[in-house]
Amino acid sequence: MAMQRSAAVIGGSLGGLFAANLLLRAGWDVHVYERAAEELEGRGAGIVTHPELFDVLRDAGVVVDDSLGVKVTQRVTLDHSGHRLAECELPQTLTAWSRLYSALRTALPDSRYHTGKQLVAFSDDGAAVHARFSDGQAVRADLLVAADGIRSTIRQHLLPQVKPMYAGYLAWRGLVEESALSAQALRDVFPYFAFGLPAQEQMIAYPVAGANNAVAPGRRRYNFVWYRPASQAQLTDMLTDGDGKVWPEGIPPPLIRTEVLDGARQAARAVLAPQFAEVVEKTGALLFQPIYDLESPQLAFGRIALIGDAAFVARPHCGMGVTKAAADAAALADALASPGDDIAAGLRRFESQRLAFGARVVGHARELGAYLEATAQGRDNSAQAHDRSPKNVMLRTAVPMT
Repeated sequence: MAMQRSAAVIGGSLGGLFAANLLLRAGWDVHVYERAAEELEGRGAGIVTHPELFDVLRDAGVVVDDSLGVKVTQRVTLDHSGHRLAECELPQTLTAWSRLYSALRTALPDSRYHTGKQLVAFSDDGAAVHARFSDGQAVRADLLVAADGIRSTIRQHLLPQVKPMYAGYLAWRGLVEESALSAQALRDVFPYFAFGLPAQEQMIAYPVAGANNAVAPGRRRYNFVWYRPASQAQLTDMLTDGDGKVWPEGIPPPLIRTEVLDGARQAARAVLAPQFAEVVEKTGALLFQPIYDLESPQLAFGRIALIGDAAFVARPHCGMGVTKAAADAAALADALASPGDDIAAGLRRFESQRLAFGARVVGHARELGAYLEATAQGRDNSAQAHDRSPKNVMLRTAVPMT
């Protein structure tokens, strides 16, 4: 009888959990190592789902039913005064990061998820991979899966020339309790996947599950992503906390200076529809996310594989980040499905399937963000202006890639 193969998954967010659950169900001895000292429950915001995501969730042992998210049937665009400019039918289920994390984490036995594990070294000797953590623990496995995100320690070592590239704009994000919204906002935007298209900017918003993953009316939340240009100098200032420390890889939300938050709320009142401005105003944990592109030219390195944001990072316009991470994990498990197969050969098969697709997703997201990027860089954006019609934006944003 063949010996059970083992896998060490570095990174305990969604991509790592997808990989761990799928490999576990394929017969692997899998352990996840997450650098955060506590589990990640409660982090993140809204997520747009696609049919492929539901398929991988089922394969990972998650029950896919109405509790997974909030269903919407229509998209609308509001003008600056708050009146409806356009609408279109587009049924979709919208969920939250915490809802998917909870489902995937529940599917994985507690004994296989380890927190407080900061990776400090790893190697591949051809016969096995070895990982060492800051607490002194050393792990030997047949496979190492890098699911450690956009700042991946593993990718930075294997591909030091590959770095996240700032797109020239950022996204303000937040969640508001359904119960906190006015009757106007509940009527005009909450039931919809809603858009706003102020000059040089873009707002999207949609309902998601509330606290404790509640999807009952009155207990949900409204999620928004508001894109705004910001030069590198402006971004550096925004990433500077009250003590003068710059956080180049992302400032913790509690450390964002009050004047930066106040400036965002003031801008919302000036440029957004009143319903959207209300949503921004009532967001308690307002935060911003610089928008990056990242493309890895290689995903397989002997017994080591890159997946999810460790491999590719696409701008959020296409709404494919979580679905792509899930599909990466599924392709990885499929490529290693035969117990007798050579792992390195299986990873080369995985790479051949996912490399071109990852580049395609990044390219598609760049196209969707071309207007914002040109605006941020002070270039003529008239070539992209025709793509800014409400109907075009609604039909191309966060939809399945076909």
